[in-house]
Amino acid sequence: MKSTVPFLSGVLLLSGSLFTACENTTQEIGSSLIQAESEVVIHNEFSVSGHSTPNTAIESRTTVQLLGNISAEGYGSFSSDFVCQFMPASKLVTDGVTVNDIDSMKLILAYPNGGYVGDSIAPLGLQVFPLDRQLPSPIFSSFNPEDYCDVNAAPLASKIYVGNAQGENDSIQALSYREIHVDLPVSLARDLYTLYLDNPGAYSFPTEFAKYFPGIYVRNSFGVGRVTQIQQTSMVIYYHTTADDSEGKPVVTRHEGSYFAVTPEVISNNNISFTIDPALQARIDNGENIIVAPVGRDVEITFPIRDVIDYYIDNSGPLSVVNTLSMTIPAEAIENNYGIGLPESLLMVISSEKDDFFLNNSLNDDKISFIATYSASAKGYVFSGLRNYFLTMLDKYNADGTIDIADATFTLTPVTLTTESTSNGYTTSTYVSAITPYIGKPAMGKLNLDKADITFQFSKQSFN
Repeated sequence: MKSTVPFLSGVLLLSGSLFTACENTTQEIGSSLIQAESEVVIHNEFSVSGHSTPNTAIESRTTVQLLGNISAEGYGSFSSDFVCQFMPASKLVTDGVTVNDIDSMKLILAYPNGGYVGDSIAPLGLQVFPLDRQLPSPIFSSFNPEDYCDVNAAPLASKIYVGNAQGENDSIQALSYREIHVDLPVSLARDLYTLYLDNPGAYSFPTEFAKYFPGIYVRNSFGVGRVTQIQQTSMVIYYHTTADDSEGKPVVTRHEGSYFAVTPEVISNNNISFTIDPALQARIDNGENIIVAPVGRDVEITFPIRDVIDYYIDNSGPLSVVNTLSMTIPAEAIENNYGIGLPESLLMVISSEKDDFFLNNSLNDDKISFIATYSASAKGYVFSGLRNYFLTMLDKYNADGTIDIADATFTLTPVTLTTESTSNGYTTSTYVSAITPYIGKPAMGKLNLDKADITFQFSKQSFN
């Protein structure tokens, strides 16, 4: 479709007085009047093609940890466990506390209320193993934790847990989050406390602390039917102090210290396994553009940048300005028995640049990388900022007369967007501060590339 919106810029080379005194001149007025007509051209008859591609491993780059497994019709079999280091507190309480005053220790896994996919009441089991050497960096979802710990030895701890708060008191049920409490050996707490007493420098940096305590591996031990999205992982030491009251009688006071936590500064990784449902694979084999996350399938597309450039060259003039170039890709959920829905956000990045994009902690530059969040009103993903990409490709075409296929080949992959806000006292601005591979509840969807809307708009002027 092409639509134009004409208007007169009103460029006049005669003054208004000539119209009131035209009887005193023999010059024809028409030859001295120049009008410039501006026209806004909107064109969207472009096509985009693509296909699903495997996305077998990702780098987590997040403190979110996935634990559990599901087998969902229309999706496949998904399981995840995790390894992590810990950020130690820089200072532990030592006044009036001895090693023998350390009473117990817990691993606490906190997740939002409803932060799971699957059955909330299905009992699942977990086991905790100590790592025997430091984790590598970078680390990917295909990581094999059994190379870093002895899973044939007795675990540090184990736990059977569910995903709801049934049986808990009203105050706990009203919380916006849930916690899985795992009892760890008191000997571990006392060893870590003794390490601080003997060598406080070991707590100065997480890399130094990892030399003495490399971290833990948490795996599924039994059960199926739920994947929990853990947002915060910490180890808490419980201890007591004793003091005399006013009558000289000893009084015991209980304390707790959350001295060890998983933070962005330490290495953490989700070890993910995914086997696609044969029915879903058949749809991909039949040409449907399916996206599956956290691992599974991306969609690679060929953007018709050469067609857009050709149209612009054929229909613009010497005085033309490119206004906008955008692409809306309709998307639809795929039926399944676990309520698995569409990913919230997609990154569109030049395929050859995808790995470096994440390794370099890049942000979208709207030249080779773009982001879009699912729009319920558009029923798809809207990439609105493609103008700079067009101008870059136009300059390249004008320089050598060609556009490489690599410059038109993009990968669409699910991502997590981290945002921050700034305020000047009057207005608040929100911006994206980090883009990481999507780590969250399983997600999938179909991208309808055959219905994609690529809209190109530019203005041009002609003189009459």
